[in-house]
Amino acid sequence: MSTSWPSSLQRLDGTVGIWSFASEALAPARAGEISQELESLGFGAFWFPEAWGREAFTNAGLQLSASSNIIVGTSIANIWGRDAIASTAAAKTLNAAYDDRFVLGLGVSHQPLVNGLRGHDYQSPLNAMRSYLEAMNAATSFAPEAKQPYAKLIAALGPKMLELAAQLADGVLPYLVTPEHTAIARAAVGDKFIGVEQAVVLGQTREEYLRRAHDHLATYSGLPNYRNSWKRLGFDESDFVRGGSERLCEAMVVHGDEAAVLARINEHRQAGANHVCLQVLGSDLSKIPYDDWRALGPVVNA
Repeated sequence: MSTSWPSSLQRLDGTVGIWSFASEALAPARAGEISQELESLGFGAFWFPEAWGREAFTNAGLQLSASSNIIVGTSIANIWGRDAIASTAAAKTLNAAYDDRFVLGLGVSHQPLVNGLRGHDYQSPLNAMRSYLEAMNAATSFAPEAKQPYAKLIAALGPKMLELAAQLADGVLPYLVTPEHTAIARAAVGDKFIGVEQAVVLGQTREEYLRRAHDHLATYSGLPNYRNSWKRLGFDESDFVRGGSERLCEAMVVHGDEAAVLARINEHRQAGANHVCLQVLGSDLSKIPYDDWRALGPVVNA
């Protein structure tokens, strides 16, 4: 842990969190039940994405207002969804209002979500992120929370985005990676924060595990950002069939009992991760995996 990190990241160091779409399965008035549940189970953070559902900062407010101690983070908020000044102001306000419990994770997203869903022109993700971070770091505010530090992480897979994080952010949020990638990220970002997402299927037969893993990878296996990342890790075109090969599933999705999940967490830690967030793959996205979270909580948070 670096003492120069914002308070929220210092609190996250060494902890395990949950990454999930789950809050979007509940009506807004009930969405905070997710952060309440995860807080009660001892998880250090609740991370959620921004895609076709709720706006990231609004969702964060629902989670923060319903909880007391857990860190809430965006993983990721799409930089095409709002300008840099708006993101800076929102992040500072949420973090100050909720006792340094908000972490802003930013990402460039993917061309189909940027061009098709949002109507923008997806060009040069690296340059777009650099310009966005520079604008955030130069932003002026006259609000009381303007000078209060807050945590800013970026989704980074390749060497250039990792280098950018080392220069302009507080750390990185790698997604769909192996412990080998975690070691690469640590070498690239120095003493910056690394929070790694790790997909999990708890228990189940191998047949059911593969069904869930293939379903999980079905969209990602068609996205160039992830394909390029996997190629750097030694995978090839034969692994990129829709839903991924069995080899890709086994590398990206842990299958087994609570001890197997803890073992993978420890592999990421040994490779340099400060925080690991588990994405538990349930029977389908419409069902919140409460039972699996409750089974994992006492083991991974011991």
